Amino acid sequence: MTPGTDVQPWQEVLAFWFPEGRSLDTDANTHRDHWAWRMRGGADDAIIARFADLTTRAAAGECDHWAGHPEGRLALIIVLDQFSRSLWRDSARAFTQDPAALALVRDGLANGHYTALDTPWFRIVFGLPLGHCEGPDHLARLDRLIELRSAVLADAPVRLRPIYQSLVKQAHDVRQVIATFGRHPHRNAILERQSTPAEAAYIAEGKFPHQRAFEG
Repeated sequence: MTPGTDVQPWQEVLAFWFPEGRSLDTDANTHRDHWAWRMRGGADDAIIARFADLTTRAAAGECDHWAGHPEGRLALIIVLDQFSRSLWRDSARAFTQDPAALALVRDGLANGHYTALDTPWFRIVFGLPLGHCEGPDHLARLDRLIELRSAVLADAPVRLRPIYQSLVKQAHDVRQVIATFGRHPHRNAILERQSTPAEAAYIAEGKFPHQRAFEG
């Protein structure tokens, strides 16, 4: 928001999810720690304590009006795509909001909201549902995600580029999983899906891309 603008309801979400704020001078090691916290479940307890009611309301469509503003749309994507996974972890409901989050991303790419975001971390998080939401166009969406992340990498400050390179690699790794299985096999038990023998072997190995970011 610009100086002097009234505080909007989505600002609390953004302030929580992005402790680094907006400064491109953020320390690389601290920034990497923030990414690990965001992407590996470190925020679960705080999300449940602070945002359980908001997440439930957003899942019911009560915050859809946020999408009228680029940062409101980003915050709503965070709630539907990320907070839902924390609040309803290990249940099918964790993924129920994925189509709605994906629709927000698609519309935001089309209407200029994505390009209005002013930090690399805002843009990376905005695109997460492209890789998360299963569906017949999943590979095409992952190609788009790789394209978007590669552009973020090219524009990121030099000292932060290893972090964003690892996120490009992660998108490629997710694409390989979807190209092989057509879905995220690690969700099979939660969604009560029968795993194929190949999926069972993959699950047993436990090398899931969403748990391996920043490993090189």
